[in-house]
Amino acid sequence: MKIKLLLFPCFLCFCSLSSLVSAQASPPHSAPKDWGPISINLEEISYPYPVSFMDFRIYNTDVRIAYMDVAPTGPSNGRTVIFHHGGLYYGWYWKAQIAALANEGYRVVVKDRLGWGKSSKPDIPYSINLWASNTARLMDHLGIDQAAVVGHSIGGQMVTRFAFLYPERTTHLVTVNQVGLTDRRKGRGFRPLTGEVDTNPDMEAFYGSLVEWADENFAIWKPEFIEHMRIRYGNRLSGGWPRMAYISRLTGQMRGMDTVVNDWQHIQTPTLIMGGEEDYPTYADEAIHAGNVFPNAEVFNIPGVGHNPHEEVPEIVNAKLIEFLGS
Repeated sequence: MKIKLLLFPCFLCFCSLSSLVSAQASPPHSAPKDWGPISINLEEISYPYPVSFMDFRIYNTDVRIAYMDVAPTGPSNGRTVIFHHGGLYYGWYWKAQIAALANEGYRVVVKDRLGWGKSSKPDIPYSINLWASNTARLMDHLGIDQAAVVGHSIGGQMVTRFAFLYPERTTHLVTVNQVGLTDRRKGRGFRPLTGEVDTNPDMEAFYGSLVEWADENFAIWKPEFIEHMRIRYGNRLSGGWPRMAYISRLTGQMRGMDTVVNDWQHIQTPTLIMGGEEDYPTYADEAIHAGNVFPNAEVFNIPGVGHNPHEEVPEIVNAKLIEFLGS
């Protein structure tokens, strides 16, 4: 099986001088004095488009999923794209892609997965299957028969499982720096979660861990990325932190133990495996391997870019999305 492998050879040629300057910047060494608590449902955080909620009942629990439903701003092409955020992220960080695709005539839906962002955080059995099925539920709620699905990080696992479970509803599959491109379960053992969390954390040390996270995830630092750090810092100061911490640990365990690699060979949907090569040392090779397993895939690796290419180099990501989704 042949794949179309695309290596973006010189993305810096397309970056502005200001982007190059920002690449040399980094987060402040200590948390700004005005940072305070932020609720785990992000009531204080504004999203780039109006947020609506889908209410339903699952596992005998009333829940709601937050989503943005953005109408085309250019002439409508009658098609829909649904974006899925990563493990510790939020729907708002797709704002550049929302604007670009809406301008191309797409209806763009962006959901906060159940257990994160502005969505409910119930104490239920979470799973990749559940999150994928919630996308189908949201499509039913919005009257959408088919859509292209795009997922970043663990969201890439969710959209892969969605395409596996609902092939007739999936027009295109896009993963962006998906985690779990190899099956790493062997030899890891299994340790059930105890539910114990540090409710009185050392905030100075925690901020230090956020700086390390930023360094690991962004090859090109931009000042606006600090919003991710402010939210995570504020959540940890909030009264809802113990619940947030538990769900975060559960999500991390899910990422490692609920693999989707065995779904790949069954997915006939046109697939784009896209990502920044500087994510982790083996990412680019793993993406190429995945592209060789999917029956109908192309790989688009971007040198010099980290885990969040849609934020680091949105123009490149947007152009590739528009090209691929138009195929």
